[in-house]
This record gives sequence, C-alpha cells and structure tokens, in this order.
Amino acid sequence: MSSEGVKEDCLGWAARDPTGLLSPYKFSRRTMGSDGISIRITHCGVCYADVVWTRNEHGNSKYPLVPGHEIVGIVKEIGCSVQCFKVGDRIGVGTYVNSCRECKYCNDSLENYCEKGPVFTYDGIDADGTVTKGGYSSYIVVHERFCFRIPENYLLALAPPLLCAGITVYTPMMRHKMNQPGKSLGVIGLGGLGHMAVKFGKAFGLKVTVFSTSISKKEEALSLLGADHFVVSSDQEQMKAMKSLDFIIDTASGDHPFDHYMSLLKTGGILVLVGYPSEVKFSPASLNLSMKTVSGSKTGGTKDIQKMIDFCAAQKIYPKIKLIPIDYANEALERLIKRDVKYRFVIDIENSLK
Repeated sequence: MSSEGVKEDCLGWAARDPTGLLSPYKFSRRTMGSDGISIRITHCGVCYADVVWTRNEHGNSKYPLVPGHEIVGIVKEIGCSVQCFKVGDRIGVGTYVNSCRECKYCNDSLENYCEKGPVFTYDGIDADGTVTKGGYSSYIVVHERFCFRIPENYLLALAPPLLCAGITVYTPMMRHKMNQPGKSLGVIGLGGLGHMAVKFGKAFGLKVTVFSTSISKKEEALSLLGADHFVVSSDQEQMKAMKSLDFIIDTASGDHPFDHYMSLLKTGGILVLVGYPSEVKFSPASLNLSMKTVSGSKTGGTKDIQKMIDFCAAQKIYPKIKLIPIDYANEALERLIKRDVKYRFVIDIENSLK
C-alpha cells in the first residue's frame, strides 16, 4: 500500500511563533513508503518538552510546529513490507520516529543514542528531508521499527505517558538494577516522571521515599501512589533523619543542591539524573569517599519501550492522567509550567479534534 503524502489532509494544532500559542493547522504527512505505518491518533500526552519546543527555548524551533510525542492510536494503513502490525492494531509512538538504523547503538536497540542522532517525533528532519510534526494531530506516518504494540487490556487513554515519562525512568532503573526487592529508592520530584518512578519502584518491590518541596503532595504520595515515606526536602531535620538509600531517581528540573542528596546514598549507591536543572554541582568527596555514582539517562531504546509497555500491562501499572479536549491544549501548557497537573494531561484527539 502507499500514500500520496501531498494532500493537506492532516489536521493538527500548531504554534506559529515563539509565543507558543497553538491553533488549528492543516498540513500533509510524508509519503508512507513500504515500511511505513499510517496511524489514526486517538490520544496524545502533554509533555514539558511541548512547552520548550513551541516556545523556542532552545533557539532552533521550526514553525509551524505541531507538538506531541506521547502518541497512541489505531493502525489505518501499512506499507507492503510491514510485518509486525496490521490494520486495526492498537499502536504507540514515542519521542523519536527514525534513526540511522546502522550504527552500533541502533544495532543494540539503543536508537535514542544513535550516532547520527535520532529523528525527533516533532521538529526533527526525517530521512526524506521533511520536518516531523507530532501528535496534536489526526494521524501520523512512522517507520514500523519505531512503533509499539499496546496490549488489548490497556486503555488507550492511559498509555501515552508511558512513551516518554514512563520509559524515561524505567530505562535507568533497569540499567542500574533498581528492580531488586527490598532495596531502597528515593524519588526527587513528584510530577509526570516522578509518579511513574514511584509506581515502578513499588512494582519492583522497593521501599520508596518521595522527596518534594511541597508538603501538599504528602497524602498523594503515600495514599494514592503507595510510597513508603515522604520527606519535605527543604526541612533539614527530616533530611537528617533519613536512613540511607540504595538508589535515587532525580526527576527535578528546577535548580537544587546535590550534596545533601548524595549524602543519603549508601556506599556504592547510585543517583540517576533524568531532569534538566541548569547546572549540576556537588563536591568530589560526595562521590569519591563512598564509591558513589551519578548517571544520566534519556528515554529508551525500542526493545526497552516495548518491554516496559508489556510490563505495565502485566502489572496493571497505570499513569494518573487528566483527559482534556484539544482546545484546552494552550491552558494545559500554561498549567504545566505552573506544575498544576496530577500527573499528566492527555488530549482526547479522536473525540475533540474536528
């Protein structure tokens, strides 16, 4: 099967300039090709990256810009070489839609670290030279390698946050063996990423402590998400009373001190940074004296993404979401900036994008 790829038959919401204001926009998708899959989008998550790119915070956004890289939907058409999916399948797409598919990292299913750079789901340059456009839209065309099966027992509306927030914390937890029952995990920040780290930690049998600057999140962390302990990170007495931890996942992107978190790690403990503060500063002694490790991570490779989705379905791990219509997207982005969401907005594309 093939697609003309020239008709402006895709309806989306796009930012036209660095104000980031989104409004309806019609455009054409790339030609599908033999290995492409055309997906009717049903839902799309709202990630802080959508704020960053629509407002040109990196200085290189290409307008009009259609955001959205937590995409789920239904296969509506496949290329003649596609083997893993058929029309009608439930499917997901994450933060990237292509890579060189030839380098060491791609061959190891670590396409997110492709030597030539992965092609981002939006505002990237695809192999045919077109600028990619994301999931705040009616459909998308993606190479089958970068698509993921959503199990039948998993509600499509709940799946989008897995494709960015979920995999961003799952990948380093598996890489650093944070799945050992009885070990202890600290989670810094309780937003989209942090709440998924808590859920994975509990599913792995870890003793989970949440660190937050906001006491208002205590009841949610303990009662709703099942964390074992909650610490107000600005309260020095609470911090001093903490027992040492095997692991820490740091999801906070606001600037914060690192030395006092490093001091909470056991000898040989690991802190993984998945947030993006403006700087990371700590004393060498925080590492050297007790053989501690600081590591970074971003999203995950294709094999890990599918494993994570299947694990969530098997363990009944569901993100906490707020379903919204597409015409609420601008307000959702403003609320995201104010951290006024519990814990992920998901756009109901199929019922609101007309």
